[in-house]
Amino acid sequence: MIRVLVLCTGNSCRSQIAEGYLKHFAAGKAMIYSAGVETHGVNPRAVATMQQDGIDISKHTSNNMNEYEDIAFDYIITVCDNAKERCPFFPSSARKFHYNFPDPAKATGTEEEIMAQFREVREQIKAYSKDFIQKYIE
Repeated sequence: MIRVLVLCTGNSCRSQIAEGYLKHFAAGKAMIYSAGVETHGVNPRAVATMQQDGIDISKHTSNNMNEYEDIAFDYIITVCDNAKERCPFFPSSARKFHYNFPDPAKATGTEEEIMAQFREVREQIKAYSKDFIQKYIE
């Protein structure tokens, strides 16, 4: 089975959203994990924005990349520059990909403006995830 790890800084938003979409689009053809170089807990707004698109990530946990040292990943996707800079220390011969998505957790404004930014990033990650699965998993 193909194994994919999505890495981000705190494993709270972008990597959680990517894990949700990658699992959805892979439809059981790959094992998808997400982790952070730190753990910040799963962001409730990430859960809410995914629920709006019919994907439930409410049971996801925030994991540290060190928890997965012993797994032989085929692909590692970093979804922020901070994780990419720290990723070379991850002991793996996996093929690495990088896309620096904006951090919706840093959004400011009214609740609706913040959620609009979450939805915008969600749509970017959704498109990236669908394309990734079509190119490398199917």
